[in-house]
Order: sequence, then structure tokens, then C-alpha cells
Amino acid sequence: MNEQDHPVILFDGVCNLCNASVQYVIKHDRKKLFRFASLQSSFGQKVLEQNNLPADLFNSFILFENNIIYNRSTAALMVAKRLSGFMKLLYGFIIIPKFIRDAVYNFIARNRYKWFGKKEACWLPTPELKNLFIDQYSILMN
Repeated sequence: MNEQDHPVILFDGVCNLCNASVQYVIKHDRKKLFRFASLQSSFGQKVLEQNNLPADLFNSFILFENNIIYNRSTAALMVAKRLSGFMKLLYGFIIIPKFIRDAVYNFIARNRYKWFGKKEACWLPTPELKNLFIDQYSILMN
């Protein structure tokens, strides 16, 4: 599997909840399928730009796969489906209409800094995890 075959999770790099979620995905992604980039990174900004999304869209969890953008609850559930353990079961919530799922998602997103805090700068992966993070892989943008 080469780099362009990996779905990429784009996340708010300064959000404590988002960073904890990424760390959870890393721990439970036994196949090492996912790659990661912060929305603030040059890669994240390029994905937003190429998909006509606002450059400051940091309150959305995005799954970028096969040049398709999935966001908010749909992205989270699609990721959960591929993880090991009980998280797979969360995918069952996909049957709930998107406008309801996204209303819950948006409520949490609006309050994430207040409830979970935020960092002054984006979280940096350990050297062991660095290969899972994208800085500027142009191959993924083709």
C-alpha cells in the first residue's frame, strides 16, 4: 500500500479533544491504515482550498479518502467502523439522519475548547509516530 492509498484524517491540531481522538485512532488502527494532518498544516490547508472549504474550518473532523471529503459525524463514524474493538459498533449510528448526527457533533465542536481545553501550538507526534503524519505529501493531492 503506498501513501495515496491511505485515508487521511484532518483535525484541529490545537484542540485537546481532537488530539486525544487522533491518539485513540492510532492506538486502535491495527492495520495502520490512517494517516493524519492538522487542518492548520500546509497539507490540511491545501485540501480545504481544493475543496472550496474555508481556510479556518478548524471545527470539523475531516476524512479525506479517494479525493472525497467526509466531515463531521459521517467522517467520525467512517473512521470508527475501521477501528478495532467496540468502536466499530458506533458505525450503527450512521442510520440516524445526518442533520441530527451533525447537530450533536456541532454542539460538541462549539464547546470543545471550553470543555477539553486547547494547546498553544499543534501537537507534535513522537518520532515513532511521525511516519503516520503528513507534512506535504503532494502525491496525495493528485
